[in-house]
Amino acid sequence: MSAPISAPAGATATGHYRWVIIGLLFVITTINYMDRNLLGVLKPTIQGDLHFTETDYGNIVFAFSMAYAAGYASMGAFTDKVGVRIGLAVAAMIWCAASAAHGLVTSVAGFTAARIALGLGEGGNFPTCIKSVATWFPVRDRALATGIFNSGSNVGGLLAPLIAAFVTTYWGWQAAFYVTGLVGFIWVAFWLVMYRAPEEHPKVSAAELAYIHSDPEIPMKHIPWAQLLRYQGTWMYIVGGILTNPVWWFYNNWVPSFLFSKFHVNLLALGLPLVVIYLMTDVGSIGGGWLSGRMIKLGFGVFTARKLALLACAICTLPVFMAPRVDSIWVAVLLIGLAMAAHQGFSANLFTLVSDSLPKSAVAGAVGLGGCISSIFGGLSAAVVGRVLDATGNNYTLVFFVGAGAYVVATLAVHLILPRHRSDLISSMAPAE
Repeated sequence: MSAPISAPAGATATGHYRWVIIGLLFVITTINYMDRNLLGVLKPTIQGDLHFTETDYGNIVFAFSMAYAAGYASMGAFTDKVGVRIGLAVAAMIWCAASAAHGLVTSVAGFTAARIALGLGEGGNFPTCIKSVATWFPVRDRALATGIFNSGSNVGGLLAPLIAAFVTTYWGWQAAFYVTGLVGFIWVAFWLVMYRAPEEHPKVSAAELAYIHSDPEIPMKHIPWAQLLRYQGTWMYIVGGILTNPVWWFYNNWVPSFLFSKFHVNLLALGLPLVVIYLMTDVGSIGGGWLSGRMIKLGFGVFTARKLALLACAICTLPVFMAPRVDSIWVAVLLIGLAMAAHQGFSANLFTLVSDSLPKSAVAGAVGLGGCISSIFGGLSAAVVGRVLDATGNNYTLVFFVGAGAYVVATLAVHLILPRHRSDLISSMAPAE
């Protein structure tokens, strides 16, 4: 066990504006996932109107994934150049306009075009949010802060079926897309008014600024985007994302359809099970971030704490392979909820490991590059899932089985890629051979 990170004398947690920033990131991540999940929730309704197949839907998800990959890479690099404030505002405006445009289309081609625009914008959310956390928090608090803002994805998933059920009942499914798009533009106005870098913000005290900078950091250096692949932290995130993000995309895009087809529930009855799943996922997101932070404070090395948290989350994903075999919808909901909660805890630590292992100036670029590559695999997997379900008559057994084991493999990969001690990276930052 390596020595714990300790703050310099006088560096106490004074001031709280950094948590206001996390609140803003939580809200926009919530909006991001409302916009993303709405199509999956409304899929049975829209599918009934437009009569597209599971393969058609898989192709729509594939198109979104490719655009999301491009947005992840380009918006991450864009944010490293223009800064967090402008980078996130631009991304949000693009995807909120695209979300509203879903209500104007009436064909598979139309939804494909709308999803492409949505993906290009939404790709900017996570690179920018992770860079924000690295900018506003010391190392020991980053996983918890990441878990909190990342829990917005679960709240977005929770709100999507509620909005879909209520708005669709009274005004039609098109209006649901208009509502979520409008909410995003309102958030942008608040963001532009409230965000500045901590060194420039009038509401950040000298004591809070000292606390933000109180932990040892990777030495600041300019890393060109094209050279990010020379670093272990980038590869760690790419490999972890390739193995786990397609599983998360399956959960978000197909769990409503799985519950609908297996247990024969309508849109209104689907709401409560999805709310329970996403409430569980919220606990996992925050709990996973808290766990590694707590271990660091108890004396575990940074990398040791993160890897142990990843392993704990990976173990919790294993039982989900039984979901297609159970006869009770609530047993299936608990199994899926546990797996999705574990994913979010896993994701909070995986994201944080990027800022643990690279200079702040390269964090958004590395997350963007890794997210781009993993999103390509997510899109390919979505196309495969659609075809598997069409070929097997909506039999989800194989898909859940693969998802159950992916996180254990990812944990092993992260362990092998990263060194045992973070101090080795801080002292050298030598490019990986």
